[in-house]
Amino acid sequence: MKARVHIMLKNGVLDPQGEAVRHALGSLDFKGVNGVRQGKVIELDLAETDAAKAEKTVTDMCEKLLANTVIESYRVELI
Repeated sequence: MKARVHIMLKNGVLDPQGEAVRHALGSLDFKGVNGVRQGKVIELDLAETDAAKAEKTVTDMCEKLLANTVIESYRVELI
């Protein structure tokens, strides 16, 4: 089973990388981009076949390592 974890900075947390991308898009004459938030995606290939167990395991991974839950939010997607 595979899992995909989407991690983004929480609302209200400054995103300097997103701001740099927004500025670069403006410099390349892409108008109308008012904001950019940059995140990360992590794909995991799991041996687990039970969806509920896999989701719990990946959630534990996020809470302990993959996401900084103070400033980031995450979403687990089983694929």
